[in-house]
Order: sequence, then structure tokens, then C-alpha cells
Amino acid sequence: MDNYVTGAVIRRLREDKKMTQAELASRLDVSPKTISKWETAKGLPDITLLDPLAAALDVSVMELMSGNTIINRNISANMLRSQIYVCPVCGNIIHSMGEAVISCCGVTLPPLEPEEPDEAHEITIEKVEDEQFVVIHHDMTKQHYISFMAYVTGDKFQMVKLYPEGNAECRFRFRGAGYLYIYCNRHGLMRIKVK
Repeated sequence: MDNYVTGAVIRRLREDKKMTQAELASRLDVSPKTISKWETAKGLPDITLLDPLAAALDVSVMELMSGNTIINRNISANMLRSQIYVCPVCGNIIHSMGEAVISCCGVTLPPLEPEEPDEAHEITIEKVEDEQFVVIHHDMTKQHYISFMAYVTGDKFQMVKLYPEGNAECRFRFRGAGYLYIYCNRHGLMRIKVK
């Protein structure tokens, strides 16, 4: 985390709650002078006070530290807003339906940014009965392999986990326009639009 809670954020959140410095101070068992010092940037809250301070201001610690309050408008309902995270330590694959702060193995993970597939990750899609048979022309060794494929539409997220020394192929039922994602353990996340 690059930043720490700022006095301007504490003041804004306190004023949004229509709370005086004295009221906030009594909730935290500190003096009103302490709150004033925080808000005028003459001091910072001790790290042990972050949880109680966030609770008193009705925000999460992450909201307190970033200064961005989250209002639930159910904007994550569209699966096309999905974010994918992969842990570089254990290979864990994590999916969220929107922005999130994700940690695994003690590492905060950034969401993967998809790119267009290159020649080394050529994708073939063939219709087989009522499904699409997807093949990625890629060697599947223990050191270099396709970890997963996912098909995402506005209301569905289908993921197939692949393993080294297996085949880089799977079947999906394409229902409308969406995106096909593939993840190479060396080259990252790639995406193509499918109809």
C-alpha cells in the first residue's frame, strides 16, 4: 500500500456522518485535540486505531486509506466487468465480478490486463454438435503451459482449468456474443471476441 490515511479523508468522512471532532474522539477513546491534529496533518492515527476509526466512520479500512467510499449500486451484475487474478506463488486463479482487493500467499494481486493473442497462441474454434471446441496451438510442458480458458458473456462466466502435459483444448456452449480468455503462465492473459 503506497498511502496512509490522510487528515483530509478523516475530516470529510467525519463531516459526511455529521459528527463533531468530540463525538469521534469519544468513540475512539482519544481526545478531541488528537482528532484535530489528524485532520490538520500534524499527526497520524496509530495503526492500531485504523479498525476502530473505520468502524466509527462506517467505512472499510481500505476505503479509509484510499479515501474512496464505495456505494453499492449493483454495478457488478454484468459478468463482462469480471476481473481475473492469478497468484504468482501458488498459481491460484481468482475471479471477481468487478473491482476488488485480492491477496494470496501474502501478495496483493493486480487484476490481469488481457491482450490480443499472438502467433504463439493461435486459437481454433470449431462447432461440434451444440458446443464450440476450442484448441490453443501451444505446447503444454511443466514450465510453459496454458493454465485456463474462460468464456464470458453479460450473464455467464465459464472457466475450464487446464494442466501441464495435458491438451490445451476444451468445449464451451457459446450463447451470444462474449469473450474468450486464455491464460499462459509465461505470457499472461489474452482475450478474443466471439459471436
